[in-house]
Amino acid sequence: MNEPSGRPGAEPDAGEQSVAGFACFVGRPNVGKSTLMNALVGAKVAITSSRPQTTRGVIRGIVRRDHAELVILDTPGLHRPRTLLGERLDSLARSTLAEVDVIGFCVPASERVGPGDTHLAAELSRQAGTPVVAIVTKADQAPRERVARQLAAVAALGDWADIVPVSAVTGFQLDVLAAVLIGHLPPGRPLYPDGELTDEPEQHLVAELIRGAILEDLRDELPHSVAVVVEEMAPRQGRADLIDVHAVMYVERPSQKAIVIGSEGSRLREVGSRARRQIEALLGSRVFLDLRVKVARDWQRDPRQLRRLGFYD
Repeated sequence: MNEPSGRPGAEPDAGEQSVAGFACFVGRPNVGKSTLMNALVGAKVAITSSRPQTTRGVIRGIVRRDHAELVILDTPGLHRPRTLLGERLDSLARSTLAEVDVIGFCVPASERVGPGDTHLAAELSRQAGTPVVAIVTKADQAPRERVARQLAAVAALGDWADIVPVSAVTGFQLDVLAAVLIGHLPPGRPLYPDGELTDEPEQHLVAELIRGAILEDLRDELPHSVAVVVEEMAPRQGRADLIDVHAVMYVERPSQKAIVIGSEGSRLREVGSRARRQIEALLGSRVFLDLRVKVARDWQRDPRQLRRLGFYD
C-alpha cells in the first residue's frame, strides 16, 4: 500500500498494541460523507450542505480511541466531471483510494441503489489489498424495513469486508462504525500525537466556513461557482482578544455578485454574520470579518484562475 505523504514508519513499542492509519469515505455526491466524518470526529472539520459536490479537497479528521488513531479523509464525491474543476476534484478523490488502509463506501438508506453506486462498487472491487466497508448512511431518514432492504441491496453490489448502517444525526451505530474501521488499521504509533482534530490550516478552515455559510443561504439561487480565499488573518495590533479576518468571495459572473451582495448589502451581511459566529467558535476568540465579493469570470474552467484560487494540477 502507498503510504500518505508524511506518515511516520515507526512501530509501537512492545506491549503497546496500538494501531494507527487512514480511512477514506467515498460515494456519490451528497450521500453524507462530510456529515459522517464530522460526527465521528466530534467537531465540524468539513462543511456540509444539501447541495452535491460541496467538498472541494481532501479534509483530514482525526478520531481517537484507546490505543487507536483513525485519520479519516473526506473526499469530493465521485461524479461525471463537467468542468476543469470537476475533473480535478474527481481525480483527487480517486487518487486517495490508493493511499489509505480502509475505504468506506457510502450509500444512503433513503435512496435506491442507482447506476452511480453500481459503477463505483465495481471500481472499488478493483482496489486489491484494501478492505472496503460498505456504510449505509442516513439511517434516520428511512424506516427500519427500508434500511434492511438497502443493506441487502448494498451487500449484493460487492464482497465487502463489513456492512454497517449508521446515522450521523442521531449517532446510531457511530461507535460500531469507528470500531469496524479501526479493526482494519495496521499497528503503529499515533500520527498526530498532540490532540488535533484535523490537520487543516486554520485559514483553510475559515475559508470553508465562509463558503459553507454562502451555500446555506444561497442553495436555491447560486450554483457551486463560489470560491473563498482568506487573504489575511491575524490578531489586531494591541488587541489580543480580537482577530481580523480579510476574505474574498469569488464568483463567475457580475449577476452572481449581485445575488451574493443582495439589496443594499443585506445578504452579504447575513452571510458574514453567520460565518463570523462559526469562525469565533472555531478560533475561540472574537472576530472582525471583512468580507468582499469579486468576479473571476468562468474560474471553474480556467487553469490559471484555478491555480490562483488554490486548486492545483
